[in-house]
Amino acid sequence: MARWLREQGHDVVSVYEQARASPDDVVIQMADEEARILITNDKDFGEKVFRSRRSHCGVVLRRLNDERPSSKIQVISRLLESYADKLQGSFVVVSERRIKIGKPRQ
Repeated sequence: MARWLREQGHDVVSVYEQARASPDDVVIQMADEEARILITNDKDFGEKVFRSRRSHCGVVLRRLNDERPSSKIQVISRLLESYADKLQGSFVVVSERRIKIGKPRQ
């Protein structure tokens, strides 16, 4: 996923590549400090930023039935094509069928 996003011209930091095994709080803080949108399939991030109202620059929670790379790319591509301007500061849940964008944090 990170490689594909880079090929599309996005500035990407991969937790898997650079901060594997870091606690979720550290990952969220890093993303917030660097003004990055966090893309994850880990529901714990949703709990931390949505319910706990933790500061963030944007979170995309993938809830996919098909976890193959091609499916991930297709879903994120659709999200970026249609809603790129709404991701900053928002909590987004995306699946193969739906995109739900929460209100941006104040």
